[in-house]
Amino acid sequence: MQRLFSIFIICSLLFVFIIPFGSDAEEVIKKGEILDLKRCVEIALKIHPNIIAAMSASDVNESKIGQAKSNYYPQINWSSGYSKYSPVSRTMNRSFNEYTSSATLKQNIYDFGKTATQVDIQRLNLNSSHFDIDNVAEQLIFNVKQAYYGLLQAQKNRDVAIESIKQFEQHLKQAKGFYEVGIKSKFDVTKAEVDLSNAKLNMIRAENALKIAKVNLDNALGLPDAPEYEIKDDLSLQKYQISLADAIKLAYENRPDLKAIIARKRGAESSIELAKKNYYPTLSGNADYNWSGSKLPLGDGWDVGVTITFPIFSGFLTKYQVSEARANLNILKANEETLRQSVLLEVQQAYLNLREAEERISTTKIIVRQAEENLELANGRYGAGVGNPIEVTDAVVALSNAKTAYIQALTDYNVAMASIQKAMGIGSMEYSDKRMVKR
Repeated sequence: MQRLFSIFIICSLLFVFIIPFGSDAEEVIKKGEILDLKRCVEIALKIHPNIIAAMSASDVNESKIGQAKSNYYPQINWSSGYSKYSPVSRTMNRSFNEYTSSATLKQNIYDFGKTATQVDIQRLNLNSSHFDIDNVAEQLIFNVKQAYYGLLQAQKNRDVAIESIKQFEQHLKQAKGFYEVGIKSKFDVTKAEVDLSNAKLNMIRAENALKIAKVNLDNALGLPDAPEYEIKDDLSLQKYQISLADAIKLAYENRPDLKAIIARKRGAESSIELAKKNYYPTLSGNADYNWSGSKLPLGDGWDVGVTITFPIFSGFLTKYQVSEARANLNILKANEETLRQSVLLEVQQAYLNLREAEERISTTKIIVRQAEENLELANGRYGAGVGNPIEVTDAVVALSNAKTAYIQALTDYNVAMASIQKAMGIGSMEYSDKRMVKR
């Protein structure tokens, strides 16, 4: 395999030795702890139920390899029995007991590679489950990043709302001062009071959005009952340079879900060969040691032999098993092509979203600067007695909208960057210190 997911081993060790299932959230996150993005991702990869389920599914497939190999070994059974015989006929009234006991050994000698093929199929299924772990981890990482940046966005929007309240409070204070000395009318005071009330209403919405964003991040971490914590403010522009062609190439090379379906397809090809082997005979050896009799001590004896079983007619069972295996292979081939198309679409969309958000960042940054200058002019004009309150209101709202748009662009860019990394199947690479060897 080119790349098995190293987080599988790391998380397994951490899960077994550090974080037992069902541990309290406070044992994972300390109250008041400041979390950065990397720490959040590490938490999710350790304890989220989805990653635990994926690892358990891999353990199931590993056990199936052992089950398939069991046919290589001798099968030994012991059986004992007792029966009482009593005749129905009146002419015979003698009853007697019958005791039996036997030890049986059976050994598969040759089955035309049926057992070996079954083992190979289960190994391919195990490889596929490793890639499934990889895929679950990629999705978890993206979910954490999206929720993390969503929480940062909500915090910054709340800060913008607080700033707007302060600006309207200052304007109301100024309007009341002008009204008291007779420079401005009562309208200015009333208008300022209405603007302040609207700003406080926006603050309520911003606070609620912040709470929802916190809940979303808790859920992405797999800690719905997480204690109060803070997150590091790293909502910034870190340009991600890659061409669309390179992104598509990396996606086809690294996507774990694509690797998983390819492994399953190889398993389906082997399943056709396995079904065909039902046309061939099997050769097995057997040995028995028996004890039997109506009273103790029992008579004993043994036998040893070889059995060849040749399927002559099974009601076309093997034929239809081969047909079923071929149909399953065709389904996987079609699903692989569908997935390739979905991968291409996902990469293209993520790439376009990344470039669009990058352009919006530079544009909204200019708009913020212009809005700040406009507010400064509006406040100056109003303070000089030549402006009106509507100009101030419009300027404050425009600045708030500009800052919100800038925050949205930064958030969209970081989420788009996480999205294209997930689309290329490389989102987990920065959280893996070493490759995982084949199990």
